[in-house]
Amino acid sequence: MNMKKILILSLIAGIAFAGCKKKENNVSMLVTVSYPIVTINGSQYVSINVGSTFTPPSATAYDTFYKENLAAVPNLGVLNTSVPGLYTVQYSAKNQYGFIGTANLYVAVTNISDSLDLSGWYLRNGNTAEVAFVTKLARGMFMTSNLGGDDTATQATSVLPAVFAVTSDTTIDLGTQPTSVGTLTATSETLSLAVGDTSYSYAVDLTGYGTEIRTFVKQP
Repeated sequence: MNMKKILILSLIAGIAFAGCKKKENNVSMLVTVSYPIVTINGSQYVSINVGSTFTPPSATAYDTFYKENLAAVPNLGVLNTSVPGLYTVQYSAKNQYGFIGTANLYVAVTNISDSLDLSGWYLRNGNTAEVAFVTKLARGMFMTSNLGGDDTATQATSVLPAVFAVTSDTTIDLGTQPTSVGTLTATSETLSLAVGDTSYSYAVDLTGYGTEIRTFVKQP
């Protein structure tokens, strides 16, 4: 075999070897989907006065599959302490593969007295099957067990809880909050604190809930 043929064969072998190495460097990788668990330290329901300084509670994040401790960062851009209302501050943490876990902190910005307690059973439009139970979470912050006031006897799967803040003696605010069926907002949010006739009303802006104003009257 002459020298020219040897050089050509060596060149071909070198190209083939380089091609094999390149393929090895582009091997794809499958990863297991795992979302970090974000835990807010303390209560996730906080009430502050209008115009006060807000210091967000710390939070931890851990991915149980990848055994990672991660930074949990709150999105404070949604919070305006000068405007009364309910604000949902979301904490998020991302693991090494980009999967994000979240947790929500609910902040009521209000000067309402801590003595106000709306806890108890409520009927929607006087229908004994359309009931909601309201629980006090913090000063001026409450949770309804049945946002839509749906008939609990026939529509149990659509019963949805929601948080609201009392911003004055005549108004409440549901803010913008995530739910299992989408992001909730509301309009026509009012409160009546007449003796023996406590009630609250709102129109829900959420897919499947219609546009009617829903009124809930507290029961003795």
